[in-house]
Amino acid sequence: QVQLVESGGDSVRPGGSLTLSCAASGDPYKRHCIGWFRQPPGKGREGVAAIYRRGGNSYYADSVKGRFTISQDNAGNTVYLQMENLSPDDTAMYYCAAAVWCNPLQPDNYGYWGQGTQVTVSS
Repeated sequence: QVQLVESGGDSVRPGGSLTLSCAASGDPYKRHCIGWFRQPPGKGREGVAAIYRRGGNSYYADSVKGRFTISQDNAGNTVYLQMENLSPDDTAMYYCAAAVWCNPLQPDNYGYWGQGTQVTVSS
């Protein structure tokens, strides 16, 4: 089993920055990859970024490239999502999820999920 706990969600103004954290524990094989997903109000869940626990290779959705950065601590037990230049379109519930392989960066590929943390971008 894998346990995931997100934190760091908040309300920010457009152009602002925010860093989310995902504390991961449990079977290291089943959390070989940690991904961040988001679900805007009234929309489906979409992949944002993902990173391999070993090696640190990372992947990003086109919509966040250049604005979001995924990283992890040395043990690979906490994964961060640094978000910059936020816009109202980034408003969503953000989830971290675990998988063996990062790709495809789609919800069906990830078997373990956290409870989510809300990010609201509004003036």
